[in-house]
Amino acid sequence: MRTDFDFPKNDLVGPVVFRPEFNNSQAITVNQAWSLFFTAGQEDKALGTNPELGRFFTYLFVGVGVAGTLWATIFNSVA
Repeated sequence: MRTDFDFPKNDLVGPVVFRPEFNNSQAITVNQAWSLFFTAGQEDKALGTNPELGRFFTYLFVGVGVAGTLWATIFNSVA
């Protein structure tokens, strides 16, 4: 994605994903994705570069979803 905007850093207010130097159309890492989620798009390096923290949040999210689905399935079939 190429933008024609060239705002000075102090005038740029908004999400980091709209800045020209964000990632040059490369795939973002898990940590960048969770950092953007937790900071509402304001910072992509809030969780650092260690991929284990990003994986932890991903597996936690999947685990909560699976546990919720199993809970609903088990206790709705009993009632």
